[in-house]
Amino acid sequence: MLQHCSLLLLLCATRLLSPSCALPFEQRGFWDFAMDSMDSMDSAGLMTMMRDEEEGSAIEEILPPDIPMCPFGCLCRLRVVQCSDLGLTEVPKNVPPDTKFLDLQNNRITELKENDFKGLSNLYGLSLRNNHISKVHPRTFVPLKHMQKLYFSKNLLTTIPKNLPASLVELRIHENRIKKVAAGAFAGLGNMNCIEMGANPIQNSGFEPGAFKGLKLNYLRISEAKLTGVPKDLPESLSELHLDHNQIQAVELEDLSRYKNVHRLGLGFNHIRNIENGSLSYLPRLRELHLDNNRLTRVPGGLPDMKYLQVVYLHSNSISQVGVDDFCPRGFGMKRTFYNGISLFANPVKYWEVQPATFRCVSDRLAIQFGNYKK
Repeated sequence: MLQHCSLLLLLCATRLLSPSCALPFEQRGFWDFAMDSMDSMDSAGLMTMMRDEEEGSAIEEILPPDIPMCPFGCLCRLRVVQCSDLGLTEVPKNVPPDTKFLDLQNNRITELKENDFKGLSNLYGLSLRNNHISKVHPRTFVPLKHMQKLYFSKNLLTTIPKNLPASLVELRIHENRIKKVAAGAFAGLGNMNCIEMGANPIQNSGFEPGAFKGLKLNYLRISEAKLTGVPKDLPESLSELHLDHNQIQAVELEDLSRYKNVHRLGLGFNHIRNIENGSLSYLPRLRELHLDNNRLTRVPGGLPDMKYLQVVYLHSNSISQVGVDDFCPRGFGMKRTFYNGISLFANPVKYWEVQPATFRCVSDRLAIQFGNYKK
């Protein structure tokens, strides 16, 4: 038994004195571990590693997922790119090609160049409102083959931009410096439905013959301009014509003869003293007539014959009396629709002298507005 114990103690002492277990701890660096790896690598593996170093990498590079383009500072979401109020001086690059609406309003853009909208064939609407644009390259809008809405108001344009897209439906170009609309300015725009071009310093002579040729507009506004009469060469298709805030002196017999489809006519805030008898008879579909803030001294003739007229604004004129047949026809059933709005306030008319029968074709007494007259 004693012999076996002595042998066991001798084996343990030998194990403790072994160099592989007796060396102290030593801090090792990155290259130490690398050398260990190379020591354990066979020659074939070493050659493969060296070849990989020369060729680039033996591991396939993992590319990041595609990140959609968006101009710096802009907000891109749901194919709408909003770049407004950024102080931009030119149209930004890298607009996603699938963009439907591009908002560039309230910036400092001064010019539109030929390739500013290159590749944006899917664009539906473009807002350039409130910039400093005075120059537009003739081919700027050529790529925009599907654009329908163009908002160009509050800029420094002096003419209608050339080569507008044939797909255009709505053009808002008010508050510019346009003094002339040349013949054929809207050529090829057969889809155009609405033009807003008020607040431009244009006179009647600024519209060349044929300026609106080919257009089939429903809506046209030329308010806050320098017109002295009703333009005579506007599209016959118009259903709304707004000429408010001009310097029109009178409405003559033939002024409205082209506009048989008009159902809303705005002539408020002019200097109109007279509307020639029979001139309103050319508007058989008229439903709303704005003649407020003029210089009329009597109710215009012909209103009783207008079967569909429902709203008449005559306030803020110089009308001193209202006749019993000024608004309604004498025969019963001749008027297809009753009035639902007649404004006569701010006129020197003595409303207590107006006969009740004057408004026999009005739907409700509350539809009549007299109010007080102040000199």
